[in-house]
Amino acid sequence: MGGVLLTDSAGRIAAVGTDDQVPRPEDAVVRRFPGAALLPGFVNAHTHLELTGLAGQIAEPDFIDWILHIRRAKDAATPETFCDWARAGVRDTWRHGITTVADTGTSGAVALALSELGGAGIVYQEAIAPEPDRAAAALAGVRDAVERLCAAAGPRVTIGVSPHAPYTVSPALYRAAAAYAREAGLPLAGHIAESPAESAFVRAGAGPFADGWRRRGIPLGPPARSPIELLAELGVLGPDFLAIHAVQADAADCATLAETGCAVVVCPRSNRRHGHGAPPVAAYLSAGLRVGLGTDSVASVGALDLLADAREVRLLAGLSAEDTLRLLTVGGARCLGREGEIGTLAAGAWADLAVWRLPLPPPTPDLAAEALLLARRTDLLATFVSGRPVYEAPTEGADRG
Repeated sequence: MGGVLLTDSAGRIAAVGTDDQVPRPEDAVVRRFPGAALLPGFVNAHTHLELTGLAGQIAEPDFIDWILHIRRAKDAATPETFCDWARAGVRDTWRHGITTVADTGTSGAVALALSELGGAGIVYQEAIAPEPDRAAAALAGVRDAVERLCAAAGPRVTIGVSPHAPYTVSPALYRAAAAYAREAGLPLAGHIAESPAESAFVRAGAGPFADGWRRRGIPLGPPARSPIELLAELGVLGPDFLAIHAVQADAADCATLAETGCAVVVCPRSNRRHGHGAPPVAAYLSAGLRVGLGTDSVASVGALDLLADAREVRLLAGLSAEDTLRLLTVGGARCLGREGEIGTLAAGAWADLAVWRLPLPPPTPDLAAEALLLARRTDLLATFVSGRPVYEAPTEGADRG
């Protein structure tokens, strides 16, 4: 007997079960997807959708050169360009079965695009200023942007704060940004422990990031055992902090993240593309950390294919197909503090759904999970956000009635 899901007028799930268990109101619009699986929409816990227009354009193999190219491209982009790229990025997430994003950026365009298009997610406004004497001005700019974006945000768009990374943020700005976010009750995130170059910068004041600071006359702070330990010392870590990447982490770092209650989002394809190594996903899961998956930007990975990241994480951590799918859904929801609201097919949750074609004959549940992990974008039949169709595959596969 096929599964049935009923949504209410507010865009939430009213009931889910078999055909004989779920009521069918007379005025209901019925959509049938025979031979398909209905999943919660995926949660992409780290994106940069304002960079969508840079897909395939930033080819530098060296990470520092890549960052500098990104900076030049952003400096050349207009606000209108960022908005166009952000809209394209939001629509592209839907074409990959993603219904919630946690995005970081400087332009604010993604918050506006999500609000305009009726999307859902957290948009972290980045704080960037390595010079200690610019911390106050940088924070003032973040405050202004947050206030402006909060005033314009749609009902399912939350604004947060993200001090970018140890090599772009002074200790003073880290402390000020974290204090401001917590004062205002805003979500907090940051890139941390992403690359060997970052670790060398924090531990020994060495490497290309340190050289760049010296050329600019920026004073280096005291060394720390690791980037994660640095943020612990600065009081940034906590249950409200989303640690982005967290590749260069040892057992002590894992324990620190667990003790402070942080969530972690891993982006294995991006890490591999930049030669950073692989995140210790198995250790994070063993420590009981909240772990989600992210694609990072298309300037790194080319496509917002979160299933591809899931397949890599499965290999890294030795997970079952079912547990891997949970990272894509409820795992991401837990990372963002949205458990029970998204990433689940339960009454009361948002009707954020993705319909995927299954191979014939219909596989058993365990084989269905395996098949879903191997799905291609062309196997996606439809995506719904708040019960509203935001993507439908061209004609084939969906029988509307």
